[in-house]
Amino acid sequence: MTTKEQLFAHLRANKHLLIAEKKAATKFADPVEFLHFTIDAKGKAEKAQANPELLNLAEFPVKVVINTTSIRDSHKDVHIPGLWTKSLKEKKGLFLLQEHQMKFDKVISDRVTGYVQTMSWAELGYNFPGTTEALIFDATVEKDRNPFMAEQYAKARVNNHSVGMQYVKVELAMNSEAKFDQEEKAVWDKYIGLIANREEVEEDGYFYAVSEAKVIEGSAVVAGSNFATPTLSMGKDIAPPEAVADTPAGPLFGLKFLTN
Repeated sequence: MTTKEQLFAHLRANKHLLIAEKKAATKFADPVEFLHFTIDAKGKAEKAQANPELLNLAEFPVKVVINTTSIRDSHKDVHIPGLWTKSLKEKKGLFLLQEHQMKFDKVISDRVTGYVQTMSWAELGYNFPGTTEALIFDATVEKDRNPFMAEQYAKARVNNHSVGMQYVKVELAMNSEAKFDQEEKAVWDKYIGLIANREEVEEDGYFYAVSEAKVIEGSAVVAGSNFATPTLSMGKDIAPPEAVADTPAGPLFGLKFLTN
């Protein structure tokens, strides 16, 4: 039996347990490589520039990417376009936090509008073809609320973000031709063409497709499991699309933290 066959046998035997763990687990951002970009008027990525003058203001807006779809993260998960649709319609009371810490002194902003925006990978500064659905937070950073993080944003030091979330719908995808893996192969065939880092996924031969999730909060992190989550702008007037939000946040149990 080859190593990949052994892997598939393990995934097959433990499929329901592994998916249940993903729905219930609390996970935090993993250290990976990251980049930091803003977008110029022509829709091209450019490296973010520090603007310490923002610290002379009592507050300033930021536009940040909390999560992106169609890329496999370090948890072997691929977020499928549309996974935030239901949650953003139901959710009220989003937070932008420092490193997933739900504490008074770690809140960066509770004046947050969350929405999804289709963007090309090139706009985010990555050499992948096609597009992604970016979960965007437009937030107002108040300097006296979290002075440390206000300074980090103003100095262009916040390069990565992460989503605090609960998985709702998760499927195992495997590139297996075994007759007892037909369900997993169908999931593989359905989604493999969407994945930006497809070559890495094909090397492993499996991933988890997440088609629905509940957003709880977004966080500034040093590095996260999804590296394509930069700060898009700081201190510029932000005109978000029509706000999407509504119903109180539920309990903070079973959260999964990804930058995604």
